[in-house]
This record gives sequence, C-alpha cells and structure tokens, in this order.
Amino acid sequence: MELEVRHLRVLCAIADAGSLHRAARELGMAQPSLSTQLRRIEQTLGGQLFTRDRTGSRPTPLGRLVLGRARPLVAELAALVSETRAAAARYAAGPRPRIGATASRALPGWLRRLRERVPAVEPSLRMDVSANSLLRLVAEGRLDLAFVHEVEGSPLRVPAGLCVRVLVEREPQFVTLAADHPAAERPVVALADLAGDRWMVDGSVDGEWDGLSRVLRGAGLDADLLHGDYLTAYSLAAIGEVVTVSQPTARPRSDLAIRPLAGDPIGVRLLLAARTEEELEENYPELADSYWEAARQSPPYLEWLAREQTEWPDGPPEPWDAEEAERGGPAVVGA
Repeated sequence: MELEVRHLRVLCAIADAGSLHRAARELGMAQPSLSTQLRRIEQTLGGQLFTRDRTGSRPTPLGRLVLGRARPLVAELAALVSETRAAAARYAAGPRPRIGATASRALPGWLRRLRERVPAVEPSLRMDVSANSLLRLVAEGRLDLAFVHEVEGSPLRVPAGLCVRVLVEREPQFVTLAADHPAAERPVVALADLAGDRWMVDGSVDGEWDGLSRVLRGAGLDADLLHGDYLTAYSLAAIGEVVTVSQPTARPRSDLAIRPLAGDPIGVRLLLAARTEEELEENYPELADSYWEAARQSPPYLEWLAREQTEWPDGPPEPWDAEEAERGGPAVVGA
C-alpha cells in the first residue's frame, strides 16, 4: 500500500478524537474498517503509530513524528481544495491554461505569477510522477504546458512536434538523511559514506530507479534499494531507516539533513514543453523566476551554487533568513 493524503487524514482524526470509536464516527466509517486501515498504514510506515487500550488511542513517538508532518500537509491540501473551488467558481467562464508538472518547489511561485499576469484566468494543474505521460498529454492537446524533469541517463520520449525550452541543463540531486546521521556532519557527502544505508526511491517516477541504480553500481555499492513514494521516504529518512534522493530546492527540516553528493553523480534536466514556441515564450519567464525564487530559499543549494560560481539571473541572492523560512518564505524573493 502506498501512503496517500486520505491516510494522513485518518491519522489526524484518530489523534484528535483520542479513540478509534470516536474517529470512526467523525469519518463516517465503521470502527473495524478504520482499525484495518490503521494497521495497513502502520505496516506501510514500518511501526506502531498509536497505543490502543480501554482509555483510548494515543500517538507513539513514531506516531507523533508522522503527525508533525501530516498535519501541515492535510491543512495545505484543504486550503488548496478550498482555494481551487473558489477560483473555479470565479473563472468558470474563461479559458484556463492547462499545466502539467512533475513535483517541483517552483510550482507555487509559477502559478502565483501566472495569476498575477492574467488575474481573470485561473490555471489548472495536473501533477504526475511520469514526465513521459505529461509530454504525451501536451502532444494530444489535453494539456497546454508541461514542466518536467529528465533523469540523467534516461532520456524522455518527447513526441514529435513539441517545442521544448531547457530551464536548467543539469540540476544536481542531493541526498536526504536523518539529522543525526554521521554523514550529516559533513557539508558534502560521499556515496561511500552511505555504504551501509538502505535507499528508498519512487520507482514510478520515470528514470529514477534506473538512474540511482546506475550511480550506486558505478560507485561500487551493493545497496538495498526500496520502492516507496517520497513522502514515505522522507518520514523513514527522518528516523534513520533509509536515505533518499531529493531536489536541491527542498526546504530545510529540523529532523532531516539535505546535503550535496560529492562529485554530483545524480543529475536531472528541467524542461518546459508546449505545442508552440509562442506558448513557451509567454510562460517561460514566470517559471524561471519561480525556480530561482525556490533556489534562494534552500541554504544547501545556495552554497552549492556559490561553489559552482553559478550566475544568478537577476543578481546575487539575498542573505538567508531562517525565521522567514519557517514562516514560509517571502512572497516574492529577488523579483
């Protein structure tokens, strides 16, 4: 079973209600069904999340860790649904740019900028782990734009006739590990430092499994490679069960360390695809601004870019403000 947002809602409901019986009633479920679902979630995450006795249900230490990450995600999704429904009601009569994307921290800023440029039009967003699927949808006319990443060594199948603009020719992929992992003390981590670790990767993302496998074999590592979505991977990495690959724009977390890999062995290319050059020309600038805005909010990536002497599109970054990052970052950074 793969962990989904509805499972996170279940965990929050049990914690808030204090018992499976009350949580089942609030969720509109039978208690046996809720108990079965909780057991499956615990099996997926690899540990008991609640202690259950006659007085109710209380989170275990692992449960509190998961809930600490689940609550903001559930709240964010609820806000997203509410805002999207409101926007749909406002702009139902107008044309909507149909955007597809693989996961990226640049997406919130890009959508915001598109709204600001054309306030009367609300873009739609379709997320997919498969970049190849999104490119096909653009070619078929079911999407207008696709922002995707191409794993090094696993070329995407770009349909004939699509126009493509490269946002970043090679974005290094970092490693995410527990904050108390011995390698977390180093500013740059060598693959050899992780020889005893298990890796978790989402094999449903085009090229990810093969790409990481090639890199580990090339480094002479016979590491255990586990399949799991990245939400689960981050949760398990936080307790030291696995390490995982992450985008360099990933936001800091107190329980995780995000570090560059020595020699940058894993890289992706970031692409924007459309059916016409005019669509690329119209929408690329906001995407580029949003990507570099996200980059400025990631201290490890800032340090990597400084070492690589990367030229910023609009001048050097502003100093990192950790308190501002905790509040979600500035509305517009460096714009």
